[in-house]
Amino acid sequence: MGGTFDPIHHGHLVAGSEVAHLFHLDEVVFVPTGQPWQKDCSKVTPAEDRYLMTVIATAENPQFRVSRIEVDRAGPTYTIDTLREMRSIYGPEVELFFITGADALGAILSWRNVDELFELAHFVGCNRPGHRLTDTGLPDGKVSLVEIPALAISSTECRERVRKGEPIWYLVPDGIVRYINKTGLYLDDGMAFGAGAG
Repeated sequence: MGGTFDPIHHGHLVAGSEVAHLFHLDEVVFVPTGQPWQKDCSKVTPAEDRYLMTVIATAENPQFRVSRIEVDRAGPTYTIDTLREMRSIYGPEVELFFITGADALGAILSWRNVDELFELAHFVGCNRPGHRLTDTGLPDGKVSLVEIPALAISSTECRERVRKGEPIWYLVPDGIVRYINKTGLYLDDGMAFGAGAG
């Protein structure tokens, strides 16, 4: 499951769990982006913080694991490079599924080496707040659209709530609330958001 995870929230976790169930997956590998090519990196939390939050959030589910494959890669991270590396790790006999949000799936035709992407993995697009699921223009049999139980949560909203001092309990795992509070992430002045979070 690829994503910026800035921060990871229950919507991501439910999507991973639901797709694992629907497609009978052995495991779900969360891959936080290193340096996302399509986003202004000055507005993205450092990759190591996003990686650590993903590890904290997924620790309780034995079917989940987190990969540093993009975090450790220098320069902009592209899905094609990640899927090529995953293919070399898991071998040709393993079917790879790439789980992503509907917004990202809607932009996939602009991604690097798009035709090869669909040869390397089956793409699963999950609904996200404010985005309609569509597979128009995408190759038949290479993309599945999945409705995830309604959790209207977005990472952008979580960051904004922290900036405003509003609580994010029950939007993100408890360990993520504590990590954000400890590190001061998403606060312009670096102050802990204490009462708003707890």
